[in-house]
Amino acid sequence: MVRRKKEKKKRPAWGIPKGIVLLATPEGWRFMIQPVEGGMLCGRLDIPINTDPQDARDAAAVMVVELARDVHDTDVEVTWDPPPELWSWTARVTLATGNEPPSPGTGAQTAS
Repeated sequence: MVRRKKEKKKRPAWGIPKGIVLLATPEGWRFMIQPVEGGMLCGRLDIPINTDPQDARDAAAVMVVELARDVHDTDVEVTWDPPPELWSWTARVTLATGNEPPSPGTGAQTAS
């Protein structure tokens, strides 16, 4: 009998996001995602340059929420800070309320 080599489960390349920076540039909307472990993931939002800033913030938040759900199987919430500049926004990313693992004493029961 031939045995397959056991594959190790790979850790996601990027950690859970803890912050977002969104910038309006002449070339388009740019973002930087800051993972908990450090480093930075940078890129461009796939939206038109003339998109309203609120819509751009919404698009960036959706992108980060989907990233956390797809890559880390966890839900997060995005809270935007007041903008320091007219072209720059920052947000805090936190674990969604109720997304913590159950404590050992309660098992997997939920309150009804």
